[in-house]
Order: sequence, then C-alpha cells, then structure tokens
Amino acid sequence: MRKQLGAVWVIAEQTGGRLAEVSLELLGKARELAALGGGSHTSAVLMGSEIRHLSEELIACGADQVILIDDQRLELYQNDTYALVLEALINKHQPEIVLCSASYCGSELSATVAAKLETGLAAHCVDLHINNRGEFVQVVPAFGGMVLGDILCPKSRPQMASVKPGMFQKPDRDTTRTGKLIKETVAVLEGYKSPLKAVRVVQGQPSGLPLEEAETVVAGGWGVGADAWCYLEQMAEALEGAVGCNRPALDEGWAKGEHAMIGTSGKTIRPQVYIGFGVSGSAHHVVGMKDSGVVININKDPQAPVFQVSDYGVVADVKKFLPVLLEKIREQRGK
Repeated sequence: MRKQLGAVWVIAEQTGGRLAEVSLELLGKARELAALGGGSHTSAVLMGSEIRHLSEELIACGADQVILIDDQRLELYQNDTYALVLEALINKHQPEIVLCSASYCGSELSATVAAKLETGLAAHCVDLHINNRGEFVQVVPAFGGMVLGDILCPKSRPQMASVKPGMFQKPDRDTTRTGKLIKETVAVLEGYKSPLKAVRVVQGQPSGLPLEEAETVVAGGWGVGADAWCYLEQMAEALEGAVGCNRPALDEGWAKGEHAMIGTSGKTIRPQVYIGFGVSGSAHHVVGMKDSGVVININKDPQAPVFQVSDYGVVADVKKFLPVLLEKIREQRGK
C-alpha cells in the first residue's frame, strides 16, 4: 500500500527582492511530488525584508500557500539567523519534505538546518521522485559522477534535499492561481545576539553570455589542451554562444572560472546546440548537458562514451580539427 506524503516545502531563495530561478524550478517539481504523494499541498517559505510582493509570483508558479517571514533582521542572508527561523518553522508545521537550492547559500542553510533537526539531507540532487511504495527518492551522483544513487530517509523527518539549479523545468506562470498567505514572526530571534554581521551582498557577474542562457554551447575537455583553448572561445563568439567545460579543463585553468563548468558540480544546460571537443563523456559531465537539443561531439577516440549521447559524432584530433572548423564557420557567416 502506497504511503500518503505530508506537505512538500520549497525554501524560496531571494536576493534584493528578486527570486532565484531555481526556487521556481523547485516549485514545479514539488507540485509533481505532492500529486504523486496523494494530493499533498505545496508550500513556499519566503524569508527576508519587504518581500511580500514575491508571494504572488510563488503562487503563480505553483505554491498552494506561502509562509511569509518578513522582518528587517532577515534583510540580508545570514546562516545562523535564517537557520534558527527555519528550524522553528519546521518544528511548528511538521512538513514531510523540504527542498532547497544547492546554491552557496542554499547548501549552507540546508545542511545547518538538517543538523539541527537531526534528519537526513541528500545534497546536490539531480532528480527526485516517488517510488511505487510511495517513498521519497533522492537521486545523487556517486563515485565521481560515474553512477547515480538513490537515497531514502525512512525514519527521520522532514526529508530534506538540495537540488542544483537548472535540473528541473520552471513551471508556466499562471496568474489565475490562488493560494493562502501565512504570516509568521521571528520570535525565536528575540534576545539572540549573532556573532556575525552581514554587511552587504556582492554578486560578481562573469563577462559574456551566461552559459545557461546560450542557445549554442561550445564545450571543451581534456583533449583540447591549453594551446587550442583559444579556438573554442573564438568559435563561441562566431556562433554567438558561450564556452563551457568539464572538470579537467577547469582544474587545468584553461576555462575562465567555475561559472563555465557543466555537470554535477557545475551547471545544467539545455541549449539548442551543444558542440563538445575532447570531452570523454563521463556521467559527471553528461548529466549537465543531456537535455540539449542537438548534441555534436568531436573526439579522437572512437570508443569515447560521449558518442553514446551524441546525435552526431566526429572521430578526429581536436587540436587539428578546431582551427579548420573555425575557419569554415567564419566563411559561412562572413566573419
């Protein structure tokens, strides 16, 4: 007999009065889980200052109710204060499942709260589902991304998971949806003196087109090498796309930063066209680009695993192939 799940919560992440896209992605998955769990309701927990207006967006994107904690002391994210408030809310409302973003702040907050509640946390999940016994299953990469493992939390509650941005599709916005707004206070912070003080939030923005917004992504791996990496950047510019990489290329310093990494420890992308050069095709990388439209890969090893997930494959020496292909693209585009 299938178990009936309780409430599914999404911890909505916001900065400066703007919701993170991943929070909306999680709402779509939360509604799916709630439906599979026997019609449970979906709640979004919204913490901050002067952020009530965001509740409308959360309801339009799938929340049945928004638990709002609007207080000046929560204007800037601070792990200790946010964790105290969230711990108190969970103890009060007893949700079955709590979903967080696997962003820097979300990863820190979810781990802290899970430790306080003495429950389990599956971090950096790439999928979530309900099995045929009605159990909540959290899917995470294991052994360096070579395999995917199922995690269950049969005894402790709530069941908590953090999910990488881009793993799920953002639901369509429905302005006709209605939901309940529940206002909560931060009584737990009365008399609490934090040893920390958040001063301001500084967000660095890498130059160029963000990887997750590019319609064409040119990705490089170990096979490209330092000397040929410039061709990738020139090709991405010619195709009006963005450059991505796998872990080896990032570790070698060929890519310009972690914002370019694709995979379980990086970004999940869905471009119309993905072109990989010298990428072996480990599960760690593939999980981040498998939903691309057209997948093209060039590798000198005809047995490279990446060809198993490619629509088109070319067996060639990437270092020789890249400059020739770049020249042809420029000729076709008149650049």
